[in-house]
Amino acid sequence: MGFKTREILGKDEDLLNYKAKVSSDLLQLPGPDVTDSFILTDRNNRVLSNMERLMSAGRLSGTGHLSILPVDQDIEHGAGVSFAPNPIYFDPENIVKLAIEGGCNAVASTLGVLGQVSRKYAHKIPFCLKLNHNELLTYPNTFDQIMFSSVQQAYDMGACAVGATIYFGSEESDRQIVEVARAFEEAHRLGMVTILWCYLRNSAFKTDQGDFHTAADLTGQANHLGVTIQADIIKQKLPECDRGFTTLKFGKSSPLMYDELVTDHPIDLCRYQVLNCYAGRNGLINSGGASGDNDLFDAVRTAVINKRAGGMGLISGRKAFQKPMNDGVVLLNAIQDVYLDDSITLA
Repeated sequence: MGFKTREILGKDEDLLNYKAKVSSDLLQLPGPDVTDSFILTDRNNRVLSNMERLMSAGRLSGTGHLSILPVDQDIEHGAGVSFAPNPIYFDPENIVKLAIEGGCNAVASTLGVLGQVSRKYAHKIPFCLKLNHNELLTYPNTFDQIMFSSVQQAYDMGACAVGATIYFGSEESDRQIVEVARAFEEAHRLGMVTILWCYLRNSAFKTDQGDFHTAADLTGQANHLGVTIQADIIKQKLPECDRGFTTLKFGKSSPLMYDELVTDHPIDLCRYQVLNCYAGRNGLINSGGASGDNDLFDAVRTAVINKRAGGMGLISGRKAFQKPMNDGVVLLNAIQDVYLDDSITLA
């Protein structure tokens, strides 16, 4: 194992030695043959070809793992607040350059960003066009995912994948599920891979007892709904707690969920998310989260948890693009080094 990873983890080095509660024998795991897991599905040959292209790009080519640069925060959070720390990223070309220089498998962004530079770059790095977004100019703010672009536009620009977000638990989630399911059906028909941001959104999920938007049981069920509408890859926040159903007193749960499948260890919490992605048949990529004071540590820690839990990779945006480009490349490479290190094994 690389000394650098141990050095970055510091006090959390014990993450490298933990044995998970649920055996990895139950999982279908990322590897060089990851595309083969879709051969028995109803995905057509064009989807398989684009999945192989996605898995064969960047520094993680051939490993079965993914490192994706996502930049849609200019819509989701506001362009000023997202790009003010590093204004070069107001220019879409620099977003794609960062993904390429950073050795990513793909760049995920908006219709405007990818469409602006598609003729120059769509053949150089896989594109994932994010179809829907929240918008921040309704006053007072509302939180909904609205279709900003079409699957046909993604196909026409040469994207190999489409992405979408569903706010599970929100009042608008029923409509979003139907919209995204139909979009994913069309994307598969046209041969593109589908990636779903399976986020929770409900003010009742945040209580005095904790914020259950990142509870393993709730996010796990969101993941399961996501693979049900044929998301090939699930993007989810790293779980930080559990027992959302029992604490909030809604839905259905079993003591076995909490006593036999999960502990409070972060690797066990993440493995429960992987279990809910059809036992790893559909890959789980965890998000890198907001930029902060310890970005390198946070990103490497998340990558170690995801990999050892059986996840497919990491999707990290603000931690990378809210820095000078060279520093962003260093952070992305540090994430990828975790997945390239054969001594960092499954828990």
